[in-house]
Amino acid sequence: MRLRNVTPDDVDAYVRMRCDPVMTAGLGGPLPAEGMADKVRRDAAAAAEDTAWIKMIVPDAAGPGEVAGTVCLWSHDDGDGPLSEIGWMVLPEYQGRGLGRRATRLLLEQARDEDRWGTVHAFPATDNAPSNGICRSLGFRLLGERDVSFADRVLRGNHWAIDPGVDLPPR
Repeated sequence: MRLRNVTPDDVDAYVRMRCDPVMTAGLGGPLPAEGMADKVRRDAAAAAEDTAWIKMIVPDAAGPGEVAGTVCLWSHDDGDGPLSEIGWMVLPEYQGRGLGRRATRLLLEQARDEDRWGTVHAFPATDNAPSNGICRSLGFRLLGERDVSFADRVLRGNHWAIDPGVDLPPR
């Protein structure tokens, strides 16, 4: 498995991840496909400018065009000041293989090694057992529940935090 920056060619993967009712059940439902090409262009520009780490999960180096999902790390103002947030999505046919956990760990290791992003927060839906399990297994601390915004929707999520330089367990 490896990670690569998102490119404008990743529209199909975004549509599969963000416009599918099963994939978005914990995110308030599917988004309209019409806006995905523009979203991918914006994300690809942010990745190229290194203002956000928006990575595609490539499950097998032998098939570099194949994408299993995405893992992203970015900073935004949550109303109380700047906050670094990580999130991931893994397509159904790749779920249960540990790819989401491995991809999230790789990005946290990069954050630690580059001493960038500070404390990293994650907000998986309270009922998303696999994503909450990833947080738990990687050493995130559960801070409680809170309402979070995603695509102009307010969702209930568990609030996890990790300082990759201190809390990330050894391999």
